[in-house]
Amino acid sequence: MDLDQLVTFIEVAKQGSFSRAGQKVFRSQPAVSAQIRQLEEEYGEKLFDRSGKLIRLTPAGEVLLEYAQRMLTLRAESQRAVADQRKTPRGTLAFGANEATCLYVLPDVLARYHALYPKVRISVYRNFSHKILEKIEDGWIDLGIVTLPASQPSLQVQPVFRDRLMLMVSTKHPLAKRNSVRVSEAAEHPLIFPKTGYTRQVLDKLFRPYRSRLVISMELASVGMIKRFVAANLGVSLISASYAHEEVRAGEAKLIALQGVDLWRELGLVYRRDRTLPRAATAFIQLMEEQHKAAGA
Repeated sequence: MDLDQLVTFIEVAKQGSFSRAGQKVFRSQPAVSAQIRQLEEEYGEKLFDRSGKLIRLTPAGEVLLEYAQRMLTLRAESQRAVADQRKTPRGTLAFGANEATCLYVLPDVLARYHALYPKVRISVYRNFSHKILEKIEDGWIDLGIVTLPASQPSLQVQPVFRDRLMLMVSTKHPLAKRNSVRVSEAAEHPLIFPKTGYTRQVLDKLFRPYRSRLVISMELASVGMIKRFVAANLGVSLISASYAHEEVRAGEAKLIALQGVDLWRELGLVYRRDRTLPRAATAFIQLMEEQHKAAGA
């Protein structure tokens, strides 16, 4: 057995198809079949059930899949460890963050990081916070930037960003003349909600007392879409203030404080306590800490 066979095995399990797996690993279908056959001969067990076009793991295959993933993770760690013997970070920085964090929080720090360490390849896993935490726990990524709180005992958490949540309205909206409004006043206008995530949870809780008269005009999947539709005066929404700076500077939108409500979104840098991080990751952590201090947090 070699690790290349395990890469193919994992891809077949993921794709449920020998031909699609072959496309992913740049091999012909017969070559993929030969690799799987060699593994089955070595382990003395059938690893896949083949029923027509359906390819499924057998119980033995499911056991091997777990070990295969762990072995490939160890290989990646060994490669990073060897790369870390050099003084300058090299290899890959593998981290996770959601779309809004990638778009509105990280560009400056990543630009600085790339300027300092141009030989590091940056790999971003983009997903929701709970998915990122799972990937960190499983060892697939080195670290993540997630919405706090994150309280898993196996994880080290360092706050790195804090931003006030404010009401965003179009400059054409009647509320745009105000510097602050009550939640009850905001509830009188059509609202644009994110479909999921931390801000959606805050909005649901904040407007729960006014649920009977609430009009949610849109539920959108991204911060970028929400901002564009708010700027088009199709509703108002709650948003992290720094995410809307571009629209405010352009005169398309205004941010308004909510009276009697102090809402913040806090992001934390998260990684496993029991893992020795590659030098590329520790250098990134250092930059994030410096940015956090410079912001006066």
